[in-house]
Amino acid sequence: MSRLTTAQALIRFLSVQEIEVDGERRRLFPGCLGIFGHGNVAGIGQALQQEAESMPFVQARNEQAMVHTAVGFARQMNRHQAMICTSSVGPGATNMITGAALATINRLPVLLLPGDTFAGRAPHPVLQQLEVERDGTVSVNDAFRPVSAYFDRIERPEQLYSAAMEAVRVLTDPALTGAVTLALPEDVQSEAFECDDAFLEPRLWRLHRRPPAPDAIDEAATSIREARTPVVVAGGGVIYSEATAALAEFCEATGIPVVETQAGRGSLRSDHELSLGAVGATGTLAANRIAREADLVIGIGTRYSDFTTASNTAFENPLVRFVNLNVAGLDAFKRSAVPVLGDARESLEALGRAIDGYRVTEEWSGRIRGERDEWIAISDEIRADGEGTLLKQAAVIAAVNDAAGEDGIVVCAAGSMPGDLHKLWRATHPKAYHVEYGYSCMGYEIPGAMGVKLAAPERPVFAMVGDGSWLMLPGELVTAVAEGIGIVIVLLDNHGYASIGALSRSLGQSGFGTHYRARPSREQVVDSGSGDRPAGDSGPLPVDLATNAESLGAEVIRVGDMAELRAALESSLGTDHPIVIHAETDRYQGVPDFESWWDVPPAEIARDRAVTEARAEYDERRLKQRLHLEGK
Repeated sequence: MSRLTTAQALIRFLSVQEIEVDGERRRLFPGCLGIFGHGNVAGIGQALQQEAESMPFVQARNEQAMVHTAVGFARQMNRHQAMICTSSVGPGATNMITGAALATINRLPVLLLPGDTFAGRAPHPVLQQLEVERDGTVSVNDAFRPVSAYFDRIERPEQLYSAAMEAVRVLTDPALTGAVTLALPEDVQSEAFECDDAFLEPRLWRLHRRPPAPDAIDEAATSIREARTPVVVAGGGVIYSEATAALAEFCEATGIPVVETQAGRGSLRSDHELSLGAVGATGTLAANRIAREADLVIGIGTRYSDFTTASNTAFENPLVRFVNLNVAGLDAFKRSAVPVLGDARESLEALGRAIDGYRVTEEWSGRIRGERDEWIAISDEIRADGEGTLLKQAAVIAAVNDAAGEDGIVVCAAGSMPGDLHKLWRATHPKAYHVEYGYSCMGYEIPGAMGVKLAAPERPVFAMVGDGSWLMLPGELVTAVAEGIGIVIVLLDNHGYASIGALSRSLGQSGFGTHYRARPSREQVVDSGSGDRPAGDSGPLPVDLATNAESLGAEVIRVGDMAELRAALESSLGTDHPIVIHAETDRYQGVPDFESWWDVPPAEIARDRAVTEARAEYDERRLKQRLHLEGK
């Protein structure tokens, strides 16, 4: 037995956990990010200081951002490692809730250790303590419950044994993983107890690849053999299970084309002849046309989000059926599919053997080639530099894509860029494309890119961020400076929320509430010529984001044209510190939607004729929605 505090025992336990995947072993928790306050400075803080050699600590600047850093790291590591994040109780804890939601929704492992109010209740109420008249057990940390894959509150040191084991079990389960929250009352953190030495011994957690059931494979194989126009929807599970080579082999043997979700972008190299790129509301013309005609959809590692299905309008063939390969039962059974529960790589290989000899018709192959060739020509034109006083976002994406080369990684999360990136980015490897769109969390880009770079220090990492997302969470740039994290941040400044501005205009509105401009007077009216700028507009606010970045310690390069941008990108390669490239872009030069739709209902009653017309179009488009209730 070893006499330790609860916090010391927990940190020692976490520092000796290992994971093994395909025979490769590594430590499960490589480090801890944190910000200290009264709720964790004495317990967890002193434990981390004492165990500094075995558990590296990184000082963060914003609690939400440090969870994003941990998520970026976990995704880059294909969920085979997880970072720890600790905060005080109160605003420090609740700041992490957005990050917890992002992690759980995207099924990415992160361990959260928020401080909590005194279990003994001697000091009561404590600073920042929530008091609920009807329930004395509630604290702000209960808000973590719906956004955590596992939640526990350690009110006695002995509870640590079961809670810690359960936490690691969930973190290492590919179907269940997400944010795991262990709330730690600050008096319990510092309380000493006789800790069983067996708890502190190194422990190995093996991630076994779950094989699919043979009868499920047989049923799926029958569905494929009967299909004439099949398509694969590749989701993030293809990449996390490292099944990209198996997917390429499966598709090359059968001629079945691949379309990709946001998380699945890069499952097949973009230059592969069977890669049609993004599908759904942010999809390519080729992918959406092929998806619309498919009579069989083979979903691999996808949860069929609203964007992937274009709000249930993407798969229009009246005969369409689904086969889903997924490690999570929740997703395998969606869309009345033939469910194949199992690891994506194992399932693909088994399915390939079961349909040996099957190949799509020459007619379907010709359709695939034709749609792919047409899309390449269209996207080449969209990605071209163009003319004008302001840079166009699509051309900036192309320039970053070129600078990234074979090994670079792009990181993005919110606004109009994820949709444009989904269509236009040409992926060269499975980890080239890192766009967080499961939760569409503004502010993710900088800390997420930091996590990616910590996981892949040898690769160039580019964070593409709009001015709206920049203003949400720029502070973690200071951590990147302090830690010497060499990321390149491409800051596109269009003075407002361009994505929602475009959506607003499409709904018959005039970009209401999406510009960064001074409040117009009551006498000012919408200028119909510009679409969404008030008459007499004095222009953008006098906000200088480039100077803001300099004030946080980053090197800043201001660019005004494509030549300057490409030169800045080239000079930034190999940086050992954060560099911000600032460019103003045209908010009105967006990438169009390609025969897709997103369900956003305009007002059913409105005085504005444009809104009424948008509602009429909406009602017509909604008629194409299908829930796919027909099973095989």
